[in-house]
This record gives sequence, structure tokens and C-alpha cells, in this order.
Amino acid sequence: MTNYDNLDFRKFTSRSEADKAIHSLKGILLGINFDEIINDKEILELNNWCSKHQDLINRNPFREFMTLIKQSIQDSSLRKDTLEDLYWLCQKYESDSYYYQVTTNDIQTLQGICHGIIADGVIKDIEIYRLNKWLEDNQHMTSYYPYDEIRCLVMSVLSDGKIDDEERTRLLAYFNEYSNIATETILHEIEEKIASTNIAGICTVDPQVEFCNKTFCFTGVAKSGTRDDLIKIVTNYGGIYNDNVIKSTDYLIVGDNGNPCWAFACYGRKVEKAISMRKKGSRISIIHEFDFWDFVEDYHAS
Repeated sequence: MTNYDNLDFRKFTSRSEADKAIHSLKGILLGINFDEIINDKEILELNNWCSKHQDLINRNPFREFMTLIKQSIQDSSLRKDTLEDLYWLCQKYESDSYYYQVTTNDIQTLQGICHGIIADGVIKDIEIYRLNKWLEDNQHMTSYYPYDEIRCLVMSVLSDGKIDDEERTRLLAYFNEYSNIATETILHEIEEKIASTNIAGICTVDPQVEFCNKTFCFTGVAKSGTRDDLIKIVTNYGGIYNDNVIKSTDYLIVGDNGNPCWAFACYGRKVEKAISMRKKGSRISIIHEFDFWDFVEDYHAS
């Protein structure tokens, strides 16, 4: 069988692969450093990152990355400086990159942050609070997957001012969705912890809704009005209603099910399809009906 990874045409994609790898590394470094403690498990995961990207080792600045990570493995006293140097190197690479795109880079960085946070199989309170601050500082990513999902989940966890074991496990399960943990012992430990945890769709936090020429779909049973009421509001403000989630759908409004963040299983195919579309790059927003009505009131008042 032909090994396509070794064919010459890879030179045309190697820059984009390098960009993605370095944006991911930047996020991993942020996630690891959120608790300001660097342990052996996290360094092992960095070493696994090196192994995964061994095919890029001859491309600068990957040589420098590999050298710095190996130094941190050999001498634990150098780890703090090493991670700071690595982060600086990531930033320098981004500033020199012709392919640099803010949103794409930040999404890849966010996925790396999730990876870094769970690199040792544990999520600490300080990591959650610092992730929340990072999310607040990067709200330009709203409507992009998985920013909306992660931000809503983190806000839901922090809403009562305390973080319990069940919430921590949900975060672990969700972050694992975006992380390719390469250390088998850590991956097995995570899988055992999240085995009974069900992850469902999550609504957009503080959605910004536009009506004119935007396509809406509804699912579930709304508590604040009938389906006809919702359709009338959308069309009166210049929006378009479609009974199905389609490629052009901008917003899926979810009727209240007792929890604005979890358990969409009862709504079946529409939410499932919307989530699948978001994973493939669609910017369809999944919005809880309470947020929709709040926005309608503000829109009408203005």
C-alpha cells in the first residue's frame, strides 16, 4: 500500500499543518500553566506532542520546539523557563506567519488549552477560572465551534460559585472531546472517570441574533408562546422560517426543557443535526428560548 504521508505533494500542505500544530501547542502550554504547576505527566504529554509531529522536525521552528521540550524532560529545574520560551516562540511564529488568521488560530489555541488542562488527567478550580477569563477575553469567537459550547459549560459550572465533582467530570468529558491525549495511562484514567457521563448539546451564551434575511428553525415545546407565535415574530422582523435544520439555517431555537445547558436528547434529530453541522464548520447557533425572548424584547424596545 502506498504511504501517502511521504509523497511530495505534502509540501503544499505542510505550512498549514505546521500552523495548526503550533497554535495547538500554544494552547497546551496555556492550559498546563493555568495552575502554575508543571508536573511530570504534563511534560510527558508535551513529549508525546513532539513524537506526533516528528515528520515536521526538519522545518523551523520545530527544531527549537523539540530541543526545548527535551531540555525540560532532562532537567525539571528548567521547566518554567522552558515553557515560557516555548510560548514566546509560538507567538513569534504566529507574527511571522503569512497564513495567520485570528479566529482560526484562536479556535486551535482553545482546543489546545483544553488539552493542556487535562494533560495530567485532573482539572483544578484555578484552571477553570482562568479558562473562563480567557473565554471572556476572546468573545470574538462567539458562534464558532467549540467556543460557544465550552463557554456555556464553564459559565454553567461557575454560576453557583462552587465546582462539585459532577461538574468537574462533565468538564473533563467535554475537554476530552477536543484533546488527543497521547499518554495512554492518562487517557485510560480519563476514560474511566467519564465512562458514565453523558454529553449533549449546549446553547450559545448571550447570543446576538439578527433577523433580516436570517433563517430560523424551532424544536421542542416553547414555554413562552406557541410555535406560530415564534414564526410570526421571526417573519415580522424580516427573518425566514424553515421547519427543518438545513445548510442555510442560522439559528435553531430550543424550547425549554428545564435546563438551558444540558439534556437535549429529548429533542432528537434537529439538535443532533445542528451540533453535527457546527462540528463541520457551520456557524448555526443553538439558542435557548429564554435567551431568544430576551433578545426579542430588547429588539422591540430599540
